[in-house]
Amino acid sequence: MGTPLDELIAILDLETIEDNIFRGITPAAEARERVFGGQVAAQALMAAGRCTPADRPVHSLHSYFLRPGDPSVPILYTVDRIRDGRSFTTRRVVAVQHGEAIFLLSAQFHDIEEGPSHGLAMPETPSPESLPTQQDRVKKMVEAGLEVPPWAGRPSPIDLRYVGEEDWARSAAPRKDASKQVWARANGELPDDPLLHACIVTYLSDMTLLPSVMIPWGLTWDGVAMMASLDHSMWFHRPCRADQWLLFDQESPASGGSRGLVSGRLFTQEGDLVVSIMQEGVVRVTPQWWEAHRNQSQ
Repeated sequence: MGTPLDELIAILDLETIEDNIFRGITPAAEARERVFGGQVAAQALMAAGRCTPADRPVHSLHSYFLRPGDPSVPILYTVDRIRDGRSFTTRRVVAVQHGEAIFLLSAQFHDIEEGPSHGLAMPETPSPESLPTQQDRVKKMVEAGLEVPPWAGRPSPIDLRYVGEEDWARSAAPRKDASKQVWARANGELPDDPLLHACIVTYLSDMTLLPSVMIPWGLTWDGVAMMASLDHSMWFHRPCRADQWLLFDQESPASGGSRGLVSGRLFTQEGDLVVSIMQEGVVRVTPQWWEAHRNQSQ
Protein backbone atom coordinates (compact mmCIF):
# COMPACT_ATOMS: atom_id res chain seq x y z
CA MET A 1 0.00 0.00 0.00
CA GLY A 2 1.30 3.44 -0.90
CA THR A 3 1.84 6.33 1.48
CA PRO A 4 -0.52 9.35 1.70
CA LEU A 5 2.05 11.30 -0.34
CA ASP A 6 1.99 8.59 -3.02
CA GLU A 7 -1.80 8.97 -3.16
CA LEU A 8 -1.49 12.75 -3.52
CA ILE A 9 1.02 12.39 -6.36
CA ALA A 10 -1.33 9.91 -8.02
CA ILE A 11 -4.36 12.22 -7.91
CA LEU A 12 -2.24 15.03 -9.37
CA ASP A 13 -1.35 12.77 -12.32
CA LEU A 14 -4.50 13.78 -14.18
CA GLU A 15 -6.00 11.60 -16.87
CA THR A 16 -5.95 13.23 -20.31
CA ILE A 17 -9.40 12.95 -21.91
CA GLU A 18 -8.54 14.92 -25.06
CA ASP A 19 -6.78 18.17 -25.93
CA ASN A 20 -7.16 20.65 -23.04
CA ILE A 21 -9.50 18.36 -21.05
CA PHE A 22 -8.40 16.34 -18.02
CA ARG A 23 -10.03 14.20 -15.36
CA GLY A 24 -9.11 14.09 -11.68
CA ILE A 25 -10.27 11.90 -8.83
CA THR A 26 -10.49 12.19 -5.04
CA PRO A 27 -8.85 9.51 -2.85
CA ALA A 28 -11.36 6.99 -1.53
CA ALA A 29 -9.76 7.27 1.91
CA GLU A 30 -10.80 10.92 2.14
CA ALA A 31 -14.01 10.71 4.19
CA ARG A 32 -15.20 14.25 3.55
CA GLU A 33 -18.57 15.80 2.80
CA ARG A 34 -16.90 17.86 0.07
CA VAL A 35 -13.64 17.79 -1.85
CA PHE A 36 -10.75 19.57 -0.10
CA GLY A 37 -10.25 22.94 -1.78
CA GLY A 38 -6.47 22.58 -1.91
CA GLN A 39 -6.89 19.40 -3.95
CA VAL A 40 -9.08 21.12 -6.57
CA ALA A 41 -6.70 24.09 -6.80
CA ALA A 42 -3.67 21.80 -7.16
CA GLN A 43 -5.33 19.67 -9.83
CA ALA A 44 -6.46 22.76 -11.74
CA LEU A 45 -2.92 24.16 -11.67
CA MET A 46 -1.63 20.80 -12.92
CA ALA A 47 -4.10 20.95 -15.81
CA ALA A 48 -2.95 24.46 -16.70
CA GLY A 49 0.70 23.44 -16.45
CA ARG A 50 0.14 20.44 -18.73
CA CYS A 51 -0.94 22.94 -21.42
CA THR A 52 2.09 25.22 -20.92
CA PRO A 53 5.75 24.82 -21.96
CA ALA A 54 7.60 22.95 -19.21
CA ASP A 55 10.38 25.56 -19.05
CA ARG A 56 7.92 28.36 -18.18
CA PRO A 57 7.03 28.02 -14.44
CA VAL A 58 3.91 29.39 -12.80
CA HIS A 59 4.28 32.81 -11.19
CA SER A 60 0.71 33.52 -10.03
CA LEU A 61 -2.77 32.07 -9.76
CA HIS A 62 -6.16 33.53 -8.85
CA SER A 63 -9.13 31.30 -8.17
CA TYR A 64 -12.73 31.10 -6.96
CA PHE A 65 -14.45 28.24 -5.16
CA LEU A 66 -17.93 28.25 -6.70
CA ARG A 67 -19.64 25.10 -5.39
CA PRO A 68 -18.73 22.27 -3.01
CA GLY A 69 -16.99 19.40 -4.82
CA ASP A 70 -18.53 15.93 -4.70
CA PRO A 71 -15.82 13.45 -3.59
CA SER A 72 -17.74 10.47 -5.01
CA VAL A 73 -17.36 11.43 -8.69
CA PRO A 74 -14.43 12.59 -10.88
CA ILE A 75 -13.79 16.25 -11.68
CA LEU A 76 -13.37 17.42 -15.27
CA TYR A 77 -10.86 20.21 -15.88
CA THR A 78 -11.12 22.18 -19.11
CA VAL A 79 -8.25 24.48 -20.03
CA ASP A 80 -8.66 27.66 -22.10
CA ARG A 81 -5.38 28.80 -23.67
CA ILE A 82 -5.93 32.54 -23.20
CA ARG A 83 -2.56 33.83 -24.39
CA ASP A 84 0.94 32.70 -25.34
CA GLY A 85 3.27 35.68 -25.28
CA ARG A 86 7.02 36.00 -25.72
CA SER A 87 7.63 35.67 -21.96
CA PHE A 88 4.20 35.12 -20.34
CA THR A 89 1.55 32.42 -20.79
CA THR A 90 -1.99 32.74 -19.44
CA ARG A 91 -4.37 29.83 -18.87
CA ARG A 92 -7.91 29.63 -17.51
CA VAL A 93 -9.23 26.39 -16.00
CA VAL A 94 -12.83 25.48 -15.13
CA ALA A 95 -13.49 22.46 -12.90
CA VAL A 96 -16.86 20.82 -13.60
CA GLN A 97 -19.00 18.24 -11.79
CA HIS A 98 -22.60 17.23 -12.52
CA GLY A 99 -22.63 19.68 -15.44
CA GLU A 100 -21.83 22.71 -13.25
CA ALA A 101 -18.66 24.69 -12.59
CA ILE A 102 -17.33 24.15 -9.06
CA PHE A 103 -14.02 26.03 -9.36
CA LEU A 104 -12.43 28.66 -11.59
CA LEU A 105 -8.70 29.31 -11.86
CA SER A 106 -6.61 31.76 -13.85
CA ALA A 107 -2.88 31.09 -13.86
CA GLN A 108 0.04 32.90 -15.44
CA PHE A 109 3.40 31.39 -16.29
CA HIS A 110 6.60 33.38 -16.86
CA ASP A 111 10.01 32.68 -18.37
CA ILE A 112 12.82 32.60 -15.82
CA GLU A 113 14.53 36.00 -16.00
CA GLU A 114 17.40 37.62 -14.12
CA GLY A 115 16.68 40.75 -12.07
CA PRO A 116 16.95 42.36 -8.63
CA SER A 117 15.14 40.60 -5.81
CA HIS A 118 14.19 41.21 -2.19
CA GLY A 119 11.78 39.78 0.38
CA LEU A 120 10.40 40.33 3.86
CA ALA A 121 12.39 38.87 6.73
CA MET A 122 11.28 35.50 8.07
CA PRO A 123 9.94 35.63 11.63
CA GLU A 124 12.01 33.89 14.29
CA THR A 125 10.59 30.50 15.24
CA PRO A 126 11.80 27.20 16.66
CA SER A 127 13.21 24.82 14.07
CA PRO A 128 10.71 22.31 12.63
CA GLU A 129 12.77 19.38 13.88
CA SER A 130 12.35 20.63 17.46
CA LEU A 131 8.54 20.66 17.21
CA PRO A 132 6.31 17.61 17.73
CA THR A 133 4.41 16.05 14.87
CA GLN A 134 0.61 16.18 14.84
CA GLN A 135 0.54 12.47 15.64
CA ASP A 136 2.76 13.03 18.69
CA ARG A 137 0.52 15.84 19.94
CA VAL A 138 -2.64 13.82 19.37
CA LYS A 139 -1.16 10.88 21.31
CA LYS A 140 -0.35 13.10 24.30
CA MET A 141 -3.81 14.66 24.26
CA VAL A 142 -5.48 11.25 24.15
CA GLU A 143 -3.28 10.02 27.00
CA ALA A 144 -4.33 13.11 28.99
CA GLY A 145 -7.99 12.29 28.42
CA LEU A 146 -8.63 15.31 26.18
CA GLU A 147 -11.10 15.25 23.29
CA VAL A 148 -9.48 15.04 19.85
CA PRO A 149 -11.24 15.25 16.46
CA PRO A 150 -11.22 11.85 14.70
CA TRP A 151 -9.40 13.27 11.66
CA ALA A 152 -6.64 15.00 13.62
CA GLY A 153 -4.34 11.98 13.90
CA ARG A 154 -4.81 10.51 10.43
CA PRO A 155 -1.74 10.00 8.22
CA SER A 156 -1.31 12.99 5.91
CA PRO A 157 0.66 13.70 2.72
CA ILE A 158 1.83 16.92 4.41
CA ASP A 159 3.92 17.02 7.58
CA LEU A 160 2.65 19.97 9.65
CA ARG A 161 4.51 21.25 12.72
CA TYR A 162 2.60 24.02 14.53
CA VAL A 163 4.47 26.71 16.44
CA GLY A 164 2.04 26.78 19.37
CA GLU A 165 -1.43 25.28 19.46
CA GLU A 166 -3.06 23.51 16.52
CA ASP A 167 -6.20 25.16 15.13
CA TRP A 168 -8.39 22.34 16.45
CA ALA A 169 -6.83 22.49 19.93
CA ARG A 170 -6.70 26.26 20.40
CA SER A 171 -7.90 27.77 23.67
CA ALA A 172 -10.61 30.45 23.65
CA ALA A 173 -8.24 33.30 24.55
CA PRO A 174 -8.39 35.97 21.78
CA ARG A 175 -5.14 37.43 20.45
CA LYS A 176 -5.00 40.81 18.75
CA ASP A 177 -2.04 39.93 16.52
CA ALA A 178 -4.17 37.27 14.71
CA SER A 179 -1.05 35.47 13.49
CA LYS A 180 0.36 31.95 13.60
CA GLN A 181 3.22 29.95 12.13
CA VAL A 182 3.27 26.39 10.84
CA TRP A 183 6.21 24.49 9.37
CA ALA A 184 5.11 22.33 6.43
CA ARG A 185 6.61 19.98 3.86
CA ALA A 186 5.58 16.96 1.81
CA ASN A 187 5.69 13.82 3.95
CA GLY A 188 8.35 12.14 1.80
CA GLU A 189 10.69 12.77 -1.11
CA LEU A 190 9.35 14.12 -4.41
CA PRO A 191 10.70 13.77 -7.97
CA ASP A 192 12.44 16.74 -9.58
CA ASP A 193 9.35 18.15 -11.32
CA PRO A 194 8.90 21.92 -10.71
CA LEU A 195 5.20 21.79 -11.71
CA LEU A 196 4.52 18.98 -9.21
CA HIS A 197 6.26 20.93 -6.44
CA ALA A 198 4.19 24.05 -7.25
CA CYS A 199 0.99 21.98 -7.20
CA ILE A 200 1.80 20.42 -3.81
CA VAL A 201 2.66 23.85 -2.40
CA THR A 202 -0.76 24.97 -3.68
CA TYR A 203 -2.35 21.95 -1.97
CA LEU A 204 -0.76 22.65 1.42
CA SER A 205 -1.45 26.41 1.19
CA ASP A 206 -5.17 25.74 1.81
CA MET A 207 -4.67 23.43 4.80
CA THR A 208 -4.22 25.82 7.74
CA LEU A 209 -4.84 29.31 6.35
CA LEU A 210 -8.53 30.13 6.85
CA PRO A 211 -8.70 29.07 10.54
CA SER A 212 -6.40 32.06 11.26
CA VAL A 213 -9.64 34.09 11.21
CA MET A 214 -10.59 32.48 14.53
CA ILE A 215 -7.60 33.84 16.47
CA PRO A 216 -8.70 37.46 17.14
CA TRP A 217 -12.23 36.32 17.99
CA GLY A 218 -11.17 33.80 20.60
CA LEU A 219 -13.21 31.32 18.54
CA THR A 220 -12.74 27.55 18.72
CA TRP A 221 -14.17 24.85 16.47
CA ASP A 222 -17.05 24.35 18.92
CA GLY A 223 -18.37 27.76 17.89
CA VAL A 224 -17.95 27.34 14.11
CA ALA A 225 -21.14 26.54 12.16
CA MET A 226 -19.48 26.69 8.73
CA MET A 227 -16.08 27.52 7.27
CA ALA A 228 -15.26 27.42 3.55
CA SER A 229 -12.81 29.10 1.18
CA LEU A 230 -14.29 31.59 -1.29
CA ASP A 231 -11.21 32.59 -3.28
CA HIS A 232 -7.49 31.89 -3.25
CA SER A 233 -4.55 33.74 -4.81
CA MET A 234 -0.84 32.90 -4.87
CA TRP A 235 2.33 34.54 -6.15
CA PHE A 236 5.40 32.35 -6.68
CA HIS A 237 8.39 34.68 -6.25
CA ARG A 238 11.10 32.05 -6.76
CA PRO A 239 11.30 28.27 -7.11
CA CYS A 240 11.05 26.07 -4.02
CA ARG A 241 10.81 22.40 -3.18
CA ALA A 242 7.65 21.14 -1.47
CA ASP A 243 9.59 18.28 0.18
CA GLN A 244 11.82 20.70 2.11
CA TRP A 245 10.66 22.62 5.17
CA LEU A 246 8.68 25.81 4.49
CA LEU A 247 7.58 28.19 7.23
CA PHE A 248 3.94 29.18 6.67
CA ASP A 249 3.56 32.56 8.37
CA GLN A 250 -0.15 33.45 8.52
CA GLU A 251 -2.40 36.24 9.76
CA SER A 252 -5.92 37.60 9.41
CA PRO A 253 -5.95 41.36 8.75
CA ALA A 254 -9.75 41.78 8.72
CA SER A 255 -13.15 40.10 8.97
CA GLY A 256 -16.77 41.14 8.66
CA GLY A 257 -20.09 40.09 7.21
CA SER A 258 -19.34 36.43 8.06
CA ARG A 259 -16.25 36.62 5.83
CA GLY A 260 -12.62 36.64 6.87
CA LEU A 261 -9.50 37.72 4.97
CA VAL A 262 -6.27 35.80 5.56
CA SER A 263 -2.77 36.17 4.21
CA GLY A 264 0.26 33.93 4.27
CA ARG A 265 3.91 33.83 3.33
CA LEU A 266 6.06 30.77 2.75
CA PHE A 267 9.75 30.96 3.66
CA THR A 268 12.53 28.43 3.14
CA GLN A 269 14.63 27.41 6.14
CA GLU A 270 17.31 29.73 4.75
CA GLY A 271 14.87 32.65 5.20
CA ASP A 272 13.94 33.29 1.56
CA LEU A 273 10.36 34.42 0.91
CA VAL A 274 9.23 32.13 -1.93
CA VAL A 275 5.40 32.36 -2.06
CA SER A 276 2.77 34.92 -0.97
CA ILE A 277 -0.88 33.92 -0.49
CA MET A 278 -4.21 35.68 0.04
CA GLN A 279 -7.57 34.08 0.71
CA GLU A 280 -11.07 35.09 1.75
CA GLY A 281 -13.52 32.63 3.23
CA VAL A 282 -16.95 32.44 4.76
CA VAL A 283 -16.87 31.83 8.52
CA ARG A 284 -20.29 31.45 10.14
CA VAL A 285 -20.58 31.00 13.89
CA THR A 286 -23.23 29.15 15.89
CA PRO A 287 -26.09 31.21 17.36
CA GLN A 288 -24.96 30.11 20.84
CA TRP A 289 -21.42 31.42 20.33
CA TRP A 290 -22.64 34.66 18.80
CA GLU A 291 -25.05 35.32 21.67
CA ALA A 292 -22.35 34.65 24.27
CA HIS A 293 -19.87 36.85 22.37
CA ARG A 294 -22.35 39.76 22.22
CA ASN A 295 -23.11 39.42 25.93
CA GLN A 296 -19.40 39.55 26.78
CA SER A 297 -18.94 42.63 24.59
CA GLN A 298 -21.69 44.60 26.33
